[in-house]
Amino acid sequence: MNLALPALVPALPALGAAATLATGRKAPGLARPLAIVPVAVSAVLALVVALQLGTGQSLDAATRLTPTGGPDIALAVHLDGFSSLISVLVGLVATCVQVYSTAYLKEDRRYPSYAALVSLFTAAMFLVVYSGDLVVLLVGWEVMGVCSYFLIGHHWETADARSASLKAFLVTKLGDVPFLFGIFLLGADAGSFRIPDVLAAAGDGRLGHPTLIALLLLAGVAGKSAQFPLHTWLPDAMAGPTPVSALIHAATMVAAGIYLVARLMPVFLLSGAALVVLAVMAAVTMIGSALCALAQDDLKRVLAYSTVGQLGYMAGALASGDREASVFHLVSHGAFKALLFLAAGVVIHAAHTNSISAMSRIPGLRKRVPDAYWTMGIALVALAGLPPFSGFFSKEAVLTAAEHAANGDALTNGLGPASGVPQAAGWIVLISAALTALLTGAYAARLFLVAFHSPAGAAAPLAPVAGPADHEADAPYSPEPDEADPATAEPPAMRWPLWVLAVPTMGFGVAGLRSDWLPALLDGGSLRPSGVTAVTGTGLAVVGVLAAYGAWRSATARLTTGRPAPAAAMGVPPADGWGRVPEQAGAPAAEVVVADPGRTLLGPLFGPARHGFGVDRLYHALFVRPVGAAARLVRFLDREVVEGYVQGSGIGANLLGRAVRLAQTGNAQTYLSALLAGVVLLAVLVAV
Repeated sequence: MNLALPALVPALPALGAAATLATGRKAPGLARPLAIVPVAVSAVLALVVALQLGTGQSLDAATRLTPTGGPDIALAVHLDGFSSLISVLVGLVATCVQVYSTAYLKEDRRYPSYAALVSLFTAAMFLVVYSGDLVVLLVGWEVMGVCSYFLIGHHWETADARSASLKAFLVTKLGDVPFLFGIFLLGADAGSFRIPDVLAAAGDGRLGHPTLIALLLLAGVAGKSAQFPLHTWLPDAMAGPTPVSALIHAATMVAAGIYLVARLMPVFLLSGAALVVLAVMAAVTMIGSALCALAQDDLKRVLAYSTVGQLGYMAGALASGDREASVFHLVSHGAFKALLFLAAGVVIHAAHTNSISAMSRIPGLRKRVPDAYWTMGIALVALAGLPPFSGFFSKEAVLTAAEHAANGDALTNGLGPASGVPQAAGWIVLISAALTALLTGAYAARLFLVAFHSPAGAAAPLAPVAGPADHEADAPYSPEPDEADPATAEPPAMRWPLWVLAVPTMGFGVAGLRSDWLPALLDGGSLRPSGVTAVTGTGLAVVGVLAAYGAWRSATARLTTGRPAPAAAMGVPPADGWGRVPEQAGAPAAEVVVADPGRTLLGPLFGPARHGFGVDRLYHALFVRPVGAAARLVRFLDREVVEGYVQGSGIGANLLGRAVRLAQTGNAQTYLSALLAGVVLLAVLVAV
C-alpha cells in the first residue's frame, strides 16, 4: 500500500481547516466547499485504505521524530481492521455533519470558524485512529479536547454554552492528567511508545505495573468517553449546536476512549482488578444514564444520556474481554446515534424548542417533518436493540460476550487467556446490560410517543407550527439559539444525510454478519448472538417498549378525561401561521401538563433521575465549593498580603527618595555649609 493514502486521510481535513480559517472572512463563499470537500475526500480515502488493506491484514510504518533519552517518539501508522472500520465511520459521519451544517448554520456569522473546527476535530480523530505511537495519539486526543471546548461553546453569547464548554474541558482534563502518567509509565515499562512494541511487551509479560497502568488509563477513558464518575459533562454539552453533538457525542471523541482500550486490550487482560473496575464503572453508567434518559424533557439531553449508556455497553464488552463486540457496537451506535442527533436537529428546527413536552402540543409535527419522523423511528428501533437493525446485533454481541465471561470462557480471541477475565466482571456486565436493555426500550418508546404521537399532535390535521417554546418547570434544559427559520421547510442538505445514515443503521448488522466479513476484519471471533441472550435481550427490550406504551396510554387517558386549560390559557402564545414562533425561553410560570410515561414508570425515582441523581450537586459541594474557597483565599493572600509587602517596599523607596530630594536644593552655599559642618564635626570627633 502507498503510505501517502493513510497520511492524506488526517492531513486533508487539517489543511481544509487552515484554509477555511485563512479565507473565512475575506471570501466567506469558499467556507462551505472548503469544509465539505476535504472531509469528503478523506472519507473516500479511508474507504480505499480499508479496501486495500483487506481482512486479517495489518500495516506498520514509522519514522523517528525525536530522541528523548528514553523511548523514542515516532510518527507511526498502525493499520488493521479496527482502524479501517472506525476511520470509515468517522469519515461518513463527519461528511454528513459538514453537509448538514451548511443549512443548519446558514445564517451564522461564525460558520467559517465552526467549519474549520469541525474539520480540525475530524483530522484529530483520524490521527487517533491511525496513530501507531501513543504520544502522537495523545496529540490527537488533546486536539479533540480543545476543539470540543470551542465547538460546545460556539454560542458563547449564552451562559449555558459558556459554562458547558468550560465544564467539558475541565472534567475531561481531570481524567487526562492520570491518563498522561499512564502513557508514560506504559512506555517506560515497554521500552517504547510504539503500539506494536507495547502489545508485544504485554504478550511477553514484560510490563511491571499492568494494574497501575490500566487504572491510570481508565481515568482518561472515563473522562473522554463520559463514564461514571466523569460523565457529567456530556448532558450539559448539548448547549452546543446540534450537528456538533452528532459528531462529537456519537462517533468520534466519546468513542476515542473505547477505541484506546480496544487497541490496548492485551494490556488490560493482564489485570483482573482493572477489568472489574471497568465492569463496575460500565454497570453504574449504563443503569444510571438509562434512568436519567427516561426522565428528561430536553430531547437532546435524552440522547445525551442515551449516549452515555451505550458507551457503557461498549465498556462492558471490554470488561468482558471481547473487544470485537465493543467495536461492533461502537460502529453501530456511531451510525444510529448520529442519525438521532441530526434528526433531532430537524425536529427542533421545526418545533422551535428542545422540549418534548412542548412538542407534544404541536399539531401535526410528524407530518411537518416526515423525513426526521421516519429516520428517527428507525434509529430508535436500532437504539432499543430490536431486530433486524444494526443495534440488535451489536447489543446482542455485548450480551453474548458478558455471558461467556460470566461462564469463565471469555471471548478474548487469542489476545490473552480467558482466565484473565474475572467471572465477576462478566456477571456484573451481564446483569446491568440486561436491565439497561429494558430501560432503553422504555425511554426510546417514550421519546417517540410523547414527541410525535400525543393526543394534541395526533388528532389535529396538518397545521401551522405551534408556538409552545416552554418546557417542564423542573426539567434541566439546554437550549441553543435557532440557526434556521422554522417558517421554511428543511432544505435537502438537512434531509438527505438522514437517509444516508439510515442505511448503515438498518443494514450494517445483517451485512456484517451474513458473510462473516466483519469478524474476519477484526479478530476473527464470532459476533453472532447466542440463542439465550438473543431471546432474553430482545424480550427485555420489547417489555420496555410495551411498558412505556402502556404507561403512555394510561397517562393519555387520564389527561384526556381531565384535560387542563388550553395552551392560550396557560400563557402560551398562539401560532402565527407558518411564521416564526416565540424565542426559546426559560421555565414557564405554570407546570406543563403532558402525558409522560416516564413519571409512571419511575415513580419516586423520577425527580432524582431528572436531575442526574444529584451527582452534579455532590461534585459542587465536594469539589467546586472547596476549590472556589481556596481560590478566594489565594486571591486574598495575593492581593492583601503579598501585594501589600510589594507595595510597601515601593512606598518605602518612594519616601526615602523624597527625603533625599529635600537635601538637593541646587544652592552651592548650602552644599558648602553642609560640607564645612561635616568637616568641623569630624575634627571634633577626632580631637575628643
